[in-house]
Amino acid sequence: MTDSFQNLNPVLQALIATCFTWAMTALGAAVVFIVNNVSRKILDCMLGFSGGVMIAVSFWSLLAPAISMSEGKDIPLWFPATVGFLVGGIFLWGIDKILPHLHVGFSAEEAEGIKTSWQRSILLVLAITLHNIPEGLAVGVAFGAVLSDFPSATLSAAIALTIGIGIQNFPEGLVISMPLRGEGMSRLKSFWYGQLSAIVEPIAGVLGAVAVIFVQPILPYALSFAAGAMIFVVIEELVPESQRNGNTDLATIGAMIGFAVMMVLDVAFG
Repeated sequence: MTDSFQNLNPVLQALIATCFTWAMTALGAAVVFIVNNVSRKILDCMLGFSGGVMIAVSFWSLLAPAISMSEGKDIPLWFPATVGFLVGGIFLWGIDKILPHLHVGFSAEEAEGIKTSWQRSILLVLAITLHNIPEGLAVGVAFGAVLSDFPSATLSAAIALTIGIGIQNFPEGLVISMPLRGEGMSRLKSFWYGQLSAIVEPIAGVLGAVAVIFVQPILPYALSFAAGAMIFVVIEELVPESQRNGNTDLATIGAMIGFAVMMVLDVAFG
C-alpha cells in the first residue's frame, strides 16, 4: 500500500481497484491463447472456488461490517443488514428475469430473461456479467466507506476485498473464454468476450463509492445490498452450474478453498 494510493480520492481508488479486478478477468480469459481446452472438472472446481469466495466476501467483508455500523442507532441492530440483503437479492432476481443470458454448459433453449435472437456468445457473456455487478459494487462501497470513520471500514479491508475479488475473477474469465473456444470461436474473440464480461465492474464500483460518500447513512444498507446480490448469484447460478456435470465433490472442495482464502485475506489484512 503506497502513500500515493492512500491519498487518492476514494472514488478514484475504487476505479483503480475495479480496473484491477477487470484485469484479472482478462488474465483468466487470456489462458485461451495458451491452451486449447480445459477439462470440465477443472472448470467446475473453479466455479465452486468463485462461489466460495463470494460467500466469504458476503459475510466477512460486507454483512459483518454492516451490522457493526448499525450499533447505537434507533433501529434494531439487524434491520439495515437484513433489509439491504433482501433488497440486493430482489434486485439481482429482477435483472435475472429481464436480461437475456445463458449459463455455461446449458443449451440455447435454456436461455433466461427476455427472449431474444442474440448470438449464444453474447448470452454467455451476459451471464457472467451478472456475477460482476455485485462484485464491482462491493469493491466500490468498501472504498467509499473508508471516509465514514467506522472502525470496520478501513483501506486495508477494502484492498483485501479487492484482492479476493480479483483472485476469483481469474477463473471467471477462464470459465467464459474456454467454452467459447470449444464451440469453435477464434482465440482472439474468445478472449475478447471473456474479458468483456467484467467491464461492468469499474462502472458499478464508481457508482457504489459515490453513493456511500454522498449519502453515508445508507452505508450499512449498501454493504448488505452487495452481499444479498452476491448470495443470489452463488445460489442461483454458480452452485447449479458447478454441480451440473456430476463433479460435485470437486466443486464443493473448490468452494471450501475459495471461502478459506477470502476469510484469511479479510481477517489477516482487514
